[in-house]
Amino acid sequence: MKLLLLMLSSFFCISLLAQTPEENLKAKGIELPVLPKPTANYVNAVRTGNLIYLSGKGPLNKDGSYITGKLGKEVSIEQGYEAARLTAIIQIAVLKDVLGDLGKVKRIVKVLGLVNSSPDFYDQPKVINGYSDLMVEIFGEKGKHARSAIGVASLPMNIAVEVEMIVEVE
Repeated sequence: MKLLLLMLSSFFCISLLAQTPEENLKAKGIELPVLPKPTANYVNAVRTGNLIYLSGKGPLNKDGSYITGKLGKEVSIEQGYEAARLTAIIQIAVLKDVLGDLGKVKRIVKVLGLVNSSPDFYDQPKVINGYSDLMVEIFGEKGKHARSAIGVASLPMNIAVEVEMIVEVE
């Protein structure tokens, strides 16, 4: 009986220490941006059942400009990592817009990261880590996901990265 009480009290204490995704964003000083309208005939996200499919987004700066250029040419791995992280913030804003409460996220299921790469650039996974790392920082274990990181010859508007994602929700 004492063991059961100890386990329950430990679980309760751990639950109290767990932060919500919104609290994690705030603790990191991350403010979600106002979402730009899609640039073509598509929507930011489609929900079917308990899955949300997020359209590809790129690294949009606060001033409305994009981080552009090719990895391995004009953009370093570190700059690409930050571009992917910025893209993650945009995608979290899409989720917040669709769900209202990021606590409804059950799991980040799949991430597809496209990296605008020169032909001799092979470190796409290091770039897309910027996206993946932030998902885990904000959503904890629920943020761990399956992923592909692919190099492409070009991306719309010459953006450095584009990422799409599938999310399971309550």
